[in-house]
Amino acid sequence: MSCKRMKSLLVAVFSVLLLLHGPHVFAQEKNENAAKTDEKFDPTKEIMGHIQDSYEFHFFTWGDFHASIHLPVILFSKQRGFSVFSSSRFGEEGTDVYNGYRLVDNKIVPVDLSETIYDFSISKNVMQMFIALTILVVLMVGIARKYKNGYGVDSAPSGWQNALEPVITFVRDDVAKPNLGDRWSRYMPYLLTVFFFILINSLFGLLPGSANVTGNIAFTTVLGIISLLVILFSTNGHFWKHIFWPPGVPFLVKLILVPVELAGVLIIKPAALIIRLFANMVAGHIIIISFISLIFIFGAMSAVAGWGFSPVSIVFTVFIYLIEILVAFIQAFIFTNLTAIFIGQGFEGGAHDVQHDDGGIL
Repeated sequence: MSCKRMKSLLVAVFSVLLLLHGPHVFAQEKNENAAKTDEKFDPTKEIMGHIQDSYEFHFFTWGDFHASIHLPVILFSKQRGFSVFSSSRFGEEGTDVYNGYRLVDNKIVPVDLSETIYDFSISKNVMQMFIALTILVVLMVGIARKYKNGYGVDSAPSGWQNALEPVITFVRDDVAKPNLGDRWSRYMPYLLTVFFFILINSLFGLLPGSANVTGNIAFTTVLGIISLLVILFSTNGHFWKHIFWPPGVPFLVKLILVPVELAGVLIIKPAALIIRLFANMVAGHIIIISFISLIFIFGAMSAVAGWGFSPVSIVFTVFIYLIEILVAFIQAFIFTNLTAIFIGQGFEGGAHDVQHDDGGIL
């Protein structure tokens, strides 16, 4: 019964998704025909517009009506000082000029190109991160309060506590303890924060009109840099000794090995965290929008082809959507697990390695 309900829910979600994208495309075609232009549906523009950051949450377009939530724009320039206004000032199509600024490819630029501006705006990605952070804090504080009051300790957990306890236990037993040994408790707050923050943002990114935060290279870069700092502060002298002067290695080989090892710590490891998360999350969104765009591409050829290909497109879209839900959990786990592994490697020569050699904690 629950499986049938889930299928019905997914069909409903994707029906809404198609309705949200459909009117926008048909409205474009109607306006283009009225203007008698030869411009056609551009799937690249639609796909890139979906995965890029913007200054509004756009849900759907119906004729001349745009269902959007406009966000605040905060700019600073030496010539004008601070400018604060709503992104709606640029118009529904984003083509208007306001206060000497305009939108070009979802970026605010001054009309006077000699002016330098600094953008502190609350963009779609920033707003969604605030929402995800709020949900994370409220959720975890509520669960912690329940444990403090004895719920889940002397009795069975309930609600969100019951749902998240297996996940927290999984991160503790399968990520932290195997990779960090007896120091696992020191890093659990960071590992759990990273895991749930990535997971919540990834799941939010699958909602129509939402932001693809985890598919933004700036987001993953900041997470990678923070993890790098945690890794570096967790190392010891023995670890760096092996990096800068590997024992038992000929001198000429050391000249090659030392730069490689140093690059591995400072560049390759954080890059593995950054690029893996970014590439996997943005690829899924591109595939989903591509399948939806195929309906309108075939529809441009003929109405019969468009309607005929619609069921095929919907089936593949639902399938990829299910995969993306799974990928959201997998990528949160991989990022957290790799971070724990890289931190554990910094314990080389310490108590962690002794336990490993004795066949204890891995």
